[in-house]
Amino acid sequence: MLQDKGMSERRALRVAQISASALRYTPRPDANAELRRQIVELAQRHRRYGAEMIHLKLRQAGQRVNHKRVERLYALEKLQVRRRRRKKIQHGDRQPLIRPSTANEVWSMDFVFDRVASGRTIKSLTIVDDATHEAVAVLPEHSIGGNHLVRLLDEVCARRGKPKIIRTDNGKEFTGKAMLTWAHRNGVLLRLIEPGKPNQNAYIESFNGRLRDECLNEHWFTSLSHACAVIRAWTQEYNEERPKKKLGGLTPAAYAKTLIVKAATINPGL
Repeated sequence: MLQDKGMSERRALRVAQISASALRYTPRPDANAELRRQIVELAQRHRRYGAEMIHLKLRQAGQRVNHKRVERLYALEKLQVRRRRRKKIQHGDRQPLIRPSTANEVWSMDFVFDRVASGRTIKSLTIVDDATHEAVAVLPEHSIGGNHLVRLLDEVCARRGKPKIIRTDNGKEFTGKAMLTWAHRNGVLLRLIEPGKPNQNAYIESFNGRLRDECLNEHWFTSLSHACAVIRAWTQEYNEERPKKKLGGLTPAAYAKTLIVKAATINPGL
């Protein structure tokens, strides 16, 4: 075509001010295409996961990929999670919590509230194991009084075993006669935090934040049974599929197994 116009390639390149290598350059296939597809797929499935959690999920699946690469591709796809405003709570005196070394040593317990489509309240009892980071139970009901609470605890303990200590706030269900009687009968020590100091029960507060951000705020529950099914599935995923950076990328369930192995190594006779 250049010869038809009476112009050599060299002169045309000089006029256009580009190099011959640039003219002949052939773009390479995108080496990150498959990784980008996987990142987008994970982000669409886990809408509240950030780049760090996506990286852990990829590592969990056997992908040996650098976190900076994941962060760059995550940003290029414009997948950044929009941060929700959290209610500001006045800080009290901070008291460091010490992680127990074995499962069922200390449970943290609280309630989380939501609503179904009809407007009726959902009151979920949340329990976490301080040592293993596992969600021991998330039990949604329309209402949970003192007697109902101890029945739920009996069901959980029959499945998991009894804790030595349960940490709660000063809610009436946790300080009522039914709960005190249950704890005395089962040899469980109740440890109440100081009023207005949720930081003293930070493990359950952190879990409740994840539950609300990744599950409750992401679903519109049509009924209590619908809420139970969704929350049950999310709890199982939290325990068995969701990696945690603090646990070295392990899931809470996998980390719990390492504690069992460690305890057996230290006390081989047990």
